[in-house]
Amino acid sequence: MNPITAKLMELGPEVALFIGACLCLAVGLSRSRENRKLAASIAAMALVASGIAAVLFTPPAFRDLTTGPLPMALYLKPIVAAIGILLLLFAVNVPDRLATERAIDEGRLPFDPANVMTGEFYAFFLLSLAGVMLCSSAGDLVWLFLALELTSLPTYVMVAVARDRADAGEAAVKYFFLGAFAAAIFLYGFTLIYGATGLTTFDAIRQHVMEHGTSPMLLLGVGMAVIGIAFKIAAFPMHFYVADVYQGATTPVTAMLAFIPKTAGFVALILVLTMVSGVDARFGMPPVISGLLWIMAAATMTVGNVLGLLQNNVKRMLAYSSVAHSGYMLVGLLALGSASAGSLALGSGASAVLFYLVAYGLGNLAAFAVLGCLQHDGDEAQSLEDLSGLVSRRPALAVVMLLANLSLIGLPPMIGFVGKVYLFGSAISQGYILLVVVAVLNSAISAVYYLRMIAACYFGQPGSSTTVLAPPARVAAAITAATLALILGLGGDWLAQLARDASPRPMVSTVNPEDLHPRGMSAYPRLPRQPIPPMTAPATDP
Repeated sequence: MNPITAKLMELGPEVALFIGACLCLAVGLSRSRENRKLAASIAAMALVASGIAAVLFTPPAFRDLTTGPLPMALYLKPIVAAIGILLLLFAVNVPDRLATERAIDEGRLPFDPANVMTGEFYAFFLLSLAGVMLCSSAGDLVWLFLALELTSLPTYVMVAVARDRADAGEAAVKYFFLGAFAAAIFLYGFTLIYGATGLTTFDAIRQHVMEHGTSPMLLLGVGMAVIGIAFKIAAFPMHFYVADVYQGATTPVTAMLAFIPKTAGFVALILVLTMVSGVDARFGMPPVISGLLWIMAAATMTVGNVLGLLQNNVKRMLAYSSVAHSGYMLVGLLALGSASAGSLALGSGASAVLFYLVAYGLGNLAAFAVLGCLQHDGDEAQSLEDLSGLVSRRPALAVVMLLANLSLIGLPPMIGFVGKVYLFGSAISQGYILLVVVAVLNSAISAVYYLRMIAACYFGQPGSSTTVLAPPARVAAAITAATLALILGLGGDWLAQLARDASPRPMVSTVNPEDLHPRGMSAYPRLPRQPIPPMTAPATDP
C-alpha cells in the first residue's frame, strides 16, 4: 500500500473530526436558528464516524493484533470518541444559553455572524478532541508539539465564549497566558532534546539513547518538557490556574477541561519519557528524571487534596480533585521504564495510566453532569448548598453523584478502585513504597471532601433558590458515565488488557548501567559533536 494512503487511513478519525468541524462552522453562519442547531447533530455524527474509523480504518500492519502489541493510538482514539460523545451530550445546550444567541433568536438583536457562537463552539470542541487523537499518533517532537497546541488552543476560546460573565473572561486570560508560558517551556525542552541528539523522531531518539546513553543536555530537555506539559495535566508546579479557570468556565466546558487536555498531556508524557526509560535496568529511567517525577507526584497529590478540603464551591473542589488525580497518575509514570511488564494485576506504568484516564474521565464527567443539571437563582449551581437534598428532588441524580464520588475516591466496586490498584501496584513493583504510602494517605484525605458532596445530596435540606433543570441530554450523559464506571469496575479486565497491550514497551539499553549510576551529571557519557556543514549561497541566474 502507498505510504501516503496508509498514513491517511491511520489519520481517518482526525480527518472525520476536522470535516465535522468545518461543517459546524458553515452551519453556524446560517440565519436560521434551526439550521444552526444542526451543528450539534453534525458534531455527534463526526464523533461516531471518528470512532468507527479508529476501529476499521487502521493501517494493515496493525490489523492482526494477535502478533504484536496494540498501538496506543488504536486504544485511545475509540475511547476519546466515546467519552467525547458523552461530553457533547453534556454540552449540547451551552451555545443556546448565551445572551447574544437568545437575543438574536428572539428578534431583539439583528443577525450578525460575529455574535453567534453555535458553530464555533462545536467546531472548537471537535478540533480539541482531534488534537488528543493526534497526540496518540505522534511519532516525532514536532508532531507532538502541534498536537498539544491543537488540543489547548480551542479550549482557551471555549472558556471565554461559553459564558456571559466577567469571570469567564478572566479565567480565559489566565488560562491563555499560563498556557503560552508552559508551551514555551516544553518547546524549549524539545529544542534541547534535538540539540542533544540531532534527532526529532521518538524511535530514532530511543535508539540513540540505547547506543550512547544520556547526556546532561538531553536530561535537561526532558525535564523541561515534563514541567511544561505539567500545565496540560494540572500538576504541580503548573496547577495555579485550575481553580479559577474551572470556576469561571461553564460547567460542561469545565468537564471538558478536566479530561481532554489531561489525556493529551499524559499521552505526551508517556511518549517523552519512553525516550529515556530503560537506560538503567535498576531505576527504569535516569534517576534525575525519576526524582523529578517523585517530587511532582507527591507535591501534586498533597497540594490538590489539602486545598480541596478548604473549598465550599463544588467546581473548585473538583478542580483540586483534578490536580490530585494527576498526582496519582504521575505515580504510575514512575514505573514507565520497567523492562518487565509484570502481571496484569499490577501492570506496567504506562498501561496503568492509560486505564486510569478512562476511570477518571467517567467519574469526573458524571459528577460535573449532575452539577450541570442544577441551577441557582437562574445561574449555574456551584456550592454544596445547591446539592443539598438532591435525593428528595431527583433520586437518580443523587445515585449518579454517589457512584461518581465513590469512583473518584477509589472504592470498590467502581472503576476508580481498579485503576488505583493498577497505578499503585505498578509503583510498588518498582520499589516506590514510600510514594505509594503518600498516595494512599492522600486518597484517604480526598475522601473527606468527596463525602461532603455525598452528604449534601443525601442529608441536606433542599434550598428554595436551587432548581433542578435536568435536560434529558445531560441526565443521559450523567447516568451513562456512572453506569460505565460501575460496569467497568465489575468487569473491566478486557479494557485493562487492551491498555496493557497498547502501552509502549521500553527498550533496554546496551550501555553498562554502572556507567550511568548517578554520581553527578559528569557521570553521563558525553555525545560526540557532529560537524555542521558550511552554508553555501544559492546560485543566482545571470
